[in-house]
Amino acid sequence: MSSRRCGGGAAYRTLEPAVVFALDAAVNSSGPPPLLPSRRIFCGGALAGLAVPSLGIARPTMPNRAINPTGVSYAQAHLAEAPTRWLFVSGQIPVDEKDQVPADFESQCRLVWRNVETQLRAGGMSLQDLVKVTVFLSDRQYREANYKVRHEVLGDCSPALTIIIADIYDEAWLLEIEAIAAV
Repeated sequence: MSSRRCGGGAAYRTLEPAVVFALDAAVNSSGPPPLLPSRRIFCGGALAGLAVPSLGIARPTMPNRAINPTGVSYAQAHLAEAPTRWLFVSGQIPVDEKDQVPADFESQCRLVWRNVETQLRAGGMSLQDLVKVTVFLSDRQYREANYKVRHEVLGDCSPALTIIIADIYDEAWLLEIEAIAAV
């Protein structure tokens, strides 16, 4: 366990392990997610000189869940229960690291999903953490191909989903995807 000062005056001391155990047991007895003593915080004011454990909430294994999933890689709603981190992914476009844009829709779609995954990984998340996806298509003719690639990429992941037919910023781009993830 690490320690951190949160103010206070004179001598600091640490709670006995039995007190930490009792505090942890008391907090966990009501049924919320388990609380884990992660570090001790030295307190000031009325608690000056006392080091108390800082309790961190253990991350549930499945903090998010699809509501009324359709079976085709999206849900009518997606519940994020008590997330501790949110990631808002700006619209990802079909441009690769060499500033190239593939000519066909399926290649663009796979590239955009790769770009979404790259942003998720940079935020310490994955496709499993997606709660909302918005896909902007440049033309209705791409609906079926979009469905096919999305289902290949997302598999059993079922974020809430909106698809909008829009005039996209660059005429070479046939789609753009923005996303929200939570853990």
